[in-house]
Amino acid sequence: MQESHKTKLVLFDLDGTLVDTALDFIHSLNNILRANHRDELDGEIIRSNVSEGSAKLIEIGFKIPSNHPDLEKYRKELLIEYKKNLTNKSKPFLGIEKLIKHLDFYDIPYGVVTNKPLKYAKPLIENFSIFDTSKILICPDHVKNIKPDPEGILLACSSLDINPSESVYIGDHPGDIEAGMNAGTKTIGCLYGYSLPQKYNRNKTMFVDQASEIISLLE
Repeated sequence: MQESHKTKLVLFDLDGTLVDTALDFIHSLNNILRANHRDELDGEIIRSNVSEGSAKLIEIGFKIPSNHPDLEKYRKELLIEYKKNLTNKSKPFLGIEKLIKHLDFYDIPYGVVTNKPLKYAKPLIENFSIFDTSKILICPDHVKNIKPDPEGILLACSSLDINPSESVYIGDHPGDIEAGMNAGTKTIGCLYGYSLPQKYNRNKTMFVDQASEIISLLE
């Protein structure tokens, strides 16, 4: 690795950061809504809530509160449907392939720390050969506390024997930024993703409008 590169480890969130999974979530949720004789939901509404998790998608899709007795039943239906559609239309965001090739060229290890369960995250990542060089995948299955708790990021850093202060965490959700800051990493917010408002601001956090801009921030 050239001396100009001070970052020794790059960790990514998954949905909305590395891979655009929104279309498969949109298709899956609307399939479940139709099956339960409910109106379909506008795709942009679903997209903006993908990073909030499956329960949130059920709340907005079925227009029910988080404590509704049927929420878990619908959520399980959604997850079964989503597993069927996991890699139908999902694809890495524009610029991600160039970024990964850059990291590989300079021997900068990278990995994924996500709140997406392993049984969905692993096959999704493995669907794209550009991620074959990823060094680690941390999911809720591996930790007691999910983001914004820093546990997953700290586990990834310790597993690869790299100090968090020499690492960067990249995500598209306020919880990602908080997790990185809590772990002591540098943070980069992806405004091209699903959940970071344009006016979101945290001191020392860098922001990009597209993935290709990340390269210059790592140098």
